[in-house]
Amino acid sequence: MKTQEKTLHLNASGSPSLRIAETFTSLQGEGLLTGVPSFFIRTSGCNLRCWFCDTPYASWNPEGNRWPLVDLIEAAAGSRWTDSDEHSQSAAAVEHVVLTGGEPLIMSGVADLAIALRAAGMHVTIETAGTVDIDISCDLLSLSPKLRGSTPGRGAGPALSENSRWGELHEQRRLPIATMRGLIERAPAVQVKFVVDSPAEYDEILEVVADLDVAASDVWIMPQGVTVEQLDAAAVWLRPWAEAAGFAYCDRMQIRWYGNRRGT
Repeated sequence: MKTQEKTLHLNASGSPSLRIAETFTSLQGEGLLTGVPSFFIRTSGCNLRCWFCDTPYASWNPEGNRWPLVDLIEAAAGSRWTDSDEHSQSAAAVEHVVLTGGEPLIMSGVADLAIALRAAGMHVTIETAGTVDIDISCDLLSLSPKLRGSTPGRGAGPALSENSRWGELHEQRRLPIATMRGLIERAPAVQVKFVVDSPAEYDEILEVVADLDVAASDVWIMPQGVTVEQLDAAAVWLRPWAEAAGFAYCDRMQIRWYGNRRGT
């Protein structure tokens, strides 16, 4: 059953607000819409603490100011993209918006924002870990289940001894299959992305895919890494496995295009 569309009327005086870590216009670097100019709205705050999180300013150490929804809608509607030709004088309107985080689905007001963006004619992608089931309108649900190896203390990130409470919370929250299936059922289109740190995670990925009951063609396998060298090294063992399993391989093109930096 798909999410029913609602009409939302916002004005400057009565607009709710969201805490936002950053907004920017860039090319989508991952998944089905790789290469598509998009306006990114990154909410600040997360209910998980993946040790390898590449946006700690929206999770481990959330920052940012509150933005009225009307300002976010105006910024998205006014975003423009110029191609790589530095002499180009033309800038095309951006028609895709990515709501990301942190975890956007824990933010009060994000459902209203999604409705308003779609009403303005924007294509909306929701990037979420899928731990919270809310009725939200989107064009593409980009679901990223967190594997066991994402828990603090299991990898090379902050030690569990220093973050024991977050380690426990993360493990409790990271994989609510019923919640994820609810989000998938209501979404008009879905991609399921797994961040993979080692071949030891292969069996868990297959288990989660089966539990979610999603088609292999909707599954994207992405290497954990924040440098081109790390991505290249992982591709040697990860790409062949993904392709043999019938999954799409998802490189992190924003790293290759811009490096690991904010605003990309």
